[in-house]
This record gives sequence, C-alpha cells and structure tokens, in this order.
Amino acid sequence: MSVLEKTAHTRRPARPARPHVTRAPRITDERGRRIRPAELVLRYVLLLAVLALTAGPFLWQLSTSLKGPTEDIFSSPPKFLPGHPTLHNYTRVARTIPVWDYALNSLRVAAASVVTNCAGSALAGYALARLRYRGRKAAALVFVLAMLVPVEGIIIAQFTTMRELGLNNTLIGVVLPGSVAAMNVLLMRNAFRNLPYEIEEAAYVDGANAWQRFRRIALPAVKGTLAVVAIFAFMGAWDDFLWPLVVLSDPDKFTLTIGLNYLHGTFANDERLVAAGTVIAVAPLIALFACLQRYFFRGVGEGAVKG
Repeated sequence: MSVLEKTAHTRRPARPARPHVTRAPRITDERGRRIRPAELVLRYVLLLAVLALTAGPFLWQLSTSLKGPTEDIFSSPPKFLPGHPTLHNYTRVARTIPVWDYALNSLRVAAASVVTNCAGSALAGYALARLRYRGRKAAALVFVLAMLVPVEGIIIAQFTTMRELGLNNTLIGVVLPGSVAAMNVLLMRNAFRNLPYEIEEAAYVDGANAWQRFRRIALPAVKGTLAVVAIFAFMGAWDDFLWPLVVLSDPDKFTLTIGLNYLHGTFANDERLVAAGTVIAVAPLIALFACLQRYFFRGVGEGAVKG
C-alpha cells in the first residue's frame, strides 16, 4: 500500500458545518460599556416618568381646552381624550378679554428683548473673552454675582428707577431691566473663549481691527449660542409676570400673562377657559423652539463652561 493510500485511510472525516447563529447586537453606552437589559429597562422607565412630569401638564391643559361644556373634566377616573373636541373655548377667551392685543404687546416686548440680549450679550461676551484691558476679570465676576441676586430683591429699586426716568406704564419700561441678562453674557463669553485664537491672530496680521474680527470671524462661528440666547430671552420676556404687573397700570398695555389673570379671577370655576388661555400663551414658545432646536443643542455645546 502506498503512502497516499495510507494517508487517505488515516485521514479523519470532515466535521459537519455548524449552523450559523445570529447573535443579538450588543447595546453599549457612549463609553463602550455593555448595558444590561434590566438597566436598559430602568432607563426607559425613568425617561417615560420624566416625560410624563414635563409634558403631562401641558397635554392635560390642551385636552381640557378642547372639551365642550357638557363634558365633565373632574370625572373619576379622568378622561384624557375629549369626547367631542371643539375650539369654542378659544373663541370664548377672545370674547372675554382682548387676548390678541395682549399677545401683540407680549410679542413686542419679547422681540425687543431678543434683539437687545443678542446684541448686548454678543458685544459684552466678546469683550470679556478676547479684548485685553484692566479689570476684565473683575467685570466677569460682576456678571457672575449679578446672577446670584434675586429679582424680588431689586424690584423696588427697578420700579423707582423707571419712575424717575418716566418709563412707568410703558413697554420700554418692561423691556429695559432685562435688556441684557448676565447669564446670556456669560454664555457668549464662554462660546467666544472656545474658539481657536489662531484664526483671529491671522486676521489681526492682515490688518483687521477688533470690530472686523468680531463681526466677520467670531460672530458667525457662534450662531448656535446666539440661538440659545434668543430662546432664553424670548421665553423670559414672554413668560414674565411679576415685573409687568408692577410697572404697567394701563390695561391697553398689558402683556399676555397679566391679561390671562383676568380669566382666573372672573371665571375661576370654568377651567376650560383657563386651559385655552394657557395653550395660547405656550404655543408661541413651542413654535420658536421647534424652529431653533438644532441651533439650540449645538449652541449648548458652544457655550459650555470652559475650565
């Protein structure tokens, strides 16, 4: 018997091929650590709980505003979806108070606040981050300390100042105290500090002055943070209740938050009108955030606190 024949007789039989088993993909976090199924379920439960706590009250108000006068809004168990949705409550709100005039006043105040905060915060933030002068650190500390002062503690001083300037009972008097917020200045400062300084050095070598570097190089690079400042300014001016209530006395100049207070006083038992007014007040904020959300999340990273 030849060597080849002996090798053929002693060769082991081939093993049958194992069936291909498809493994479930591993779920990992941002660090590459594997997430256990129980941990994943717990995360989703917590996210759903936070969603219910944040979005639940607004959805309940929206549902209440769409219920007709024959539906019981205090039934047990409560009914979330209206049986016969109607917009009659919104019409009643418009007939009860001049809601659209109040909304226009709020829009004027909010738009002016957005313009002044974006312009003032960008200029002040760039000066704190890029310009070299004496007292720069002290100026930054002043803005930090200004955030620690409660509004209620200085509201009397603000009212006295507006009265001396003759701006009481005017929309300018509503806008002026919050025209440049300290938090917005610090956001813009940190956004400018996160930019590479070499870009501005090249422009400085080419002969660009501080204003040209600010307008053509630095400002276009922090559009995301400007969107964050715009959202914060709009929300603060639109939702403000205490300061307009103090400084305004003419009903024709009331903002929306003060005007809706009439619904609570005169129609306290009709929660449908209150819910409809609340939805009218919140709807512009939702629309604004929906339009600027991509800039908002990008701007949060630009304006993060730099160590």
